[in-house]
Amino acid sequence: MGLHRVVEPAGVLPQAAWRLDAAREIAPNEVRIRVERLNLDAASFRQLSDKHGGDGEKVRAEVLDIISTRGKMQNPVTGSGGMLIGTVEEAGRRSPLGLRPGDRVATLVSLTLTPLTVTDGLARWDGRGEQVPCDGWAILFARSIAAVLPADEDPQLSLAVLDVCGAPALTARVVSRYVEDRRRAGDGRPVTVAVVGGAGKSGSLSLAAARRAGATRTVGVVPVVAERDALVAAGLADEVALADARDPVALSSAVTTALGVPADVTVVCVDVPGCEHGAILATADGGTVIFFSMATSFAAAALGAEGLAADVTMLVGNGYVPGHAELALELLRSEPGVRGLFAARLAAD
Repeated sequence: MGLHRVVEPAGVLPQAAWRLDAAREIAPNEVRIRVERLNLDAASFRQLSDKHGGDGEKVRAEVLDIISTRGKMQNPVTGSGGMLIGTVEEAGRRSPLGLRPGDRVATLVSLTLTPLTVTDGLARWDGRGEQVPCDGWAILFARSIAAVLPADEDPQLSLAVLDVCGAPALTARVVSRYVEDRRRAGDGRPVTVAVVGGAGKSGSLSLAAARRAGATRTVGVVPVVAERDALVAAGLADEVALADARDPVALSSAVTTALGVPADVTVVCVDVPGCEHGAILATADGGTVIFFSMATSFAAAALGAEGLAADVTMLVGNGYVPGHAELALELLRSEPGVRGLFAARLAAD
């Protein structure tokens, strides 16, 4: 689990640690990765960019300072990090991960618990996009997860997809249970799904996964006309609605108007805080809200549901569901709308 890499405070797991030991030498059950590119999570990058007014040089300097100070990439404000791709340099003889030197991999665990050292000063990054070309090394533990990158895909595209692969897998699991439960009960009501932030990375994959899992009707909610037009063109949702997810009444109204009823499952994939209450209002009694955003406030969600007397189940997407990488890559390959949205995002970055 990497406990031996925790510098301070003693006794916590690496994700909760303030500082990790990112020394290059590995233990027999560790793996060292030569880092090629980081992918900062959306909430973290937005916070850093907003803090520095979009000044890329200042964003780059702060990311460097975080990594050098903490021995990992963990934004002290959002608490989140991201993931990386690179090549296996050395695998300890007792590592259970099945990785070999030369394997090109994406880590499927957060940078917030991954010992990391950067050696090039992030000189090739302008601080204006989530993907960060860099040189350095990272350490994986016995309980870490990594996926060998597919040879037939652009590594940057694979990185962007694998960064959020937990979202479609969890969405598919929840939606399929609703579909099966209603089938067994002889309940002919449709299974409705709303994805807030439907044009984004995790949002577009979640819409595709919901449809694949049997959702009867889906709506993607986006904040601006350009994203609405892109999501309509992608064809991933039955309806596309415009709303500011931070406005609870507007979000709820947009979802219920588009679907005709509140959503059975609402998936929150936006990278800004303040979306908890709208998602709760948009969800039917007995429904489920999946918060797949590092900007989510547990207190706001829990107390907001209580204050609204909302009988909803709330799930925190933890980023890991068995088979999540394979599912996300399969959706990329089989859904032209997903590939188009990801390609456009990479081109814009």
